[in-house]
Amino acid sequence: MVSTNYAPEHAGIGPYATQIAEHWASSGHDTHVLAGMPHYPAWSLEPEYKGAWRRTERRAGVTVHRRAHTVPERQTAVKRALFEGSILLHGAVAPPRMPKPHAVMAQMPSLAGGVLAARLAARWKVPFVPVVQDLMGAAAAQSGISGGDKAAALAGRAEAYALKRAALVGVIHETFVDRVVGMGVAPERIRVVPNWSHVQGPTKPRGETRHHLGWAPDQTVVLHSGNMGLKQGLEVLVGAARLDPRVRFVLMGDGSQRAALADLAADVPNLDIIPPAADGEFPDILAAADVLAVTQHAAVLDMSVPSKLTSYFQAGRPVVASVAAQGGTAQEVERSGAGVLVPPEDPEALLGAVRALAADPEGADALGAAGPVHVAAHLSREAGLARIDALIDEALGGPQS
Repeated sequence: MVSTNYAPEHAGIGPYATQIAEHWASSGHDTHVLAGMPHYPAWSLEPEYKGAWRRTERRAGVTVHRRAHTVPERQTAVKRALFEGSILLHGAVAPPRMPKPHAVMAQMPSLAGGVLAARLAARWKVPFVPVVQDLMGAAAAQSGISGGDKAAALAGRAEAYALKRAALVGVIHETFVDRVVGMGVAPERIRVVPNWSHVQGPTKPRGETRHHLGWAPDQTVVLHSGNMGLKQGLEVLVGAARLDPRVRFVLMGDGSQRAALADLAADVPNLDIIPPAADGEFPDILAAADVLAVTQHAAVLDMSVPSKLTSYFQAGRPVVASVAAQGGTAQEVERSGAGVLVPPEDPEALLGAVRALAADPEGADALGAAGPVHVAAHLSREAGLARIDALIDEALGGPQS
């Protein structure tokens, strides 16, 4: 597997890449991962990896080959290009030393990772199978990144280069299919392989966790967890917090926009920005909130479905989605029956939905209860890993022993 993001990263695609590789290893397969240095979502190298150039590790039976790369603290088109370029260059000049594999999988959105994986598969003459988690060409165009138009064209060409060389292409949502077809991939070579809930359900009483966090029992708490980047458009939560000081808004996580959001909310006492939770505490903190928020810029349509949704559903709390109604994120919230949609970039609409849920606790609990049911039926880890196994088996021409 080629995946820039991997354990110990605990957000984004890292947990999915890790669980797939560890699943293969536990099944008896000799599993190797070509990865970057841990840096996400803070966009800052983990302390133990600072100064490391190349490193080979064994993690849960998986051999992880790490290569150094740039880590931009601010996201601009130029800095993102340097990030991708450094991954591509280092991976190309120092590929992993390992026996010839049966197949190569790439976790994309890493453009460099997709290109590297395609080239490695061609060198070894084995099937190449990318799984598209985000569409970076569309992301550059839709996220508001500085220099996005030029970046979108370049990213689109790199994506097309990799995807057209695949035996099969996995996409995590059906809204990605048309764009992948537009890159020259035949529809019959595309498979939808949705992500799964990679966290367990809560284990502690909500009241105990709220007391530990300092959240009053009678205070409505709206929590956003995950990456604080451009495409999330988290300014809408700052705006909503300004409108009603009685509602507490909590942004939990890290990312390239964290400092800017802290500056924007400096005069908003009912908005807290807290670090990412430890893995063992994460499910309980999600469940302790009254409302879980997912936000995106209005322009984000068909390039990303936040991985946080699967964790939100597992937590059993209602979701308020401030996203474009025609996008994949809205479709997933509607499909789950676990949340409500409001127009993106509209603080008043978001706050109105939060107030409505607070005024109807039974209705809010019913929405929240639909989440774990949806996870059990469609988004279990076992089902998700089985879909990945089936994708690889098909690319190889049948089930592998």
